[in-house]
Amino acid sequence: MPPNTDDLKKGSELPNSSETESSSTFNDLELKAPPKRTRRLQTGEKLRSADKVERIPVKVIPTTEIVRKPEWMRIRLSASPKVQEIKSILRRHNMATVCEEAACPNLHECFSGGTATFMVMGEICTRRCPFCDVGHGKPNKLDVDEPKNLAMAIHEMQLKYVVITSVDRDDLRDGGAQHFADCIREAKVLSPDLKVEILVPDFRGRMAPALDILSETPPNVFNHNLETVSRLYREARPGANYAWSLKLLKEYKARNPSIQTKSGLMVGLGENKDELLRTLDDLREHDVDMLTVGQYLQPSANHLAVDRFVHPDEFAQYTEYANSIGFKQAACGPLVRSSYHADRQERGEDITQMNSAR
Repeated sequence: MPPNTDDLKKGSELPNSSETESSSTFNDLELKAPPKRTRRLQTGEKLRSADKVERIPVKVIPTTEIVRKPEWMRIRLSASPKVQEIKSILRRHNMATVCEEAACPNLHECFSGGTATFMVMGEICTRRCPFCDVGHGKPNKLDVDEPKNLAMAIHEMQLKYVVITSVDRDDLRDGGAQHFADCIREAKVLSPDLKVEILVPDFRGRMAPALDILSETPPNVFNHNLETVSRLYREARPGANYAWSLKLLKEYKARNPSIQTKSGLMVGLGENKDELLRTLDDLREHDVDMLTVGQYLQPSANHLAVDRFVHPDEFAQYTEYANSIGFKQAACGPLVRSSYHADRQERGEDITQMNSAR
């Protein structure tokens, strides 16, 4: 039987940090309006913060004050020498990680454990999502050596499970699907026992060829993040489409029933609890096997503001509901991210407890 979701729908019984925590102010330098652009972007030029969101359809109002993070969102940074060792290996093989590019709060924990989520196809995204810290611009041409460099980095790090993700590449005819396939193939040549999870963009307008390619060279887990509820798509994901993302996940599963599918959501962007539950239902109706739900964190004053910090008890209720409707694995917690302990989640382990304040 599904759990009673009355508490989820009431919301009043759970602490709301916006009422209990003091505020802090962003650096004034971050709040200056960006200069209006009078020229075309140059290839390889990367826009961040206010410059990035300047021309999206929805105006993002810079934040002057933010709610201080509650206790359960605070982490201790690791002093392990492994962090610098991982960074050195990545730089030596000219590799980027989403951990660094998206300012992930779990970077030190994951790097200390010898794991990383590799970001391929460059560090410049063709989209301008105002929740994301990855830079926008006109990307460079694909690095044809990247799949081999990735394979060597994975081999040197002696990894058994990796997550490969990318920026959106709307400039490519297949959206980058072939590059993903090349990375999977090269990585498994050097590391035959390796398991690969890919976290892909939406391949909007390119779904059929992309799925053809990634069905011929399949990963162990096919992950595409829905990110937020349908109502917030225009604000949070300009250029993306809620129904399209669901269809991508369902179509891949239909073609490859033995491959696990996965998706992730952020909370604290302004969604309500009923909307979140309906989104979980939508994912299951589209045959998604695994789920991650984590707290949205605002990268800068010029990104979308945090609407609220969701209490760990509420995350626990989302986990319970997700399990009740048939997800094989659901990790819901304040610092959970789509690739956080992905290897353990793929094995069916409970990773939520690892994500409590540490």
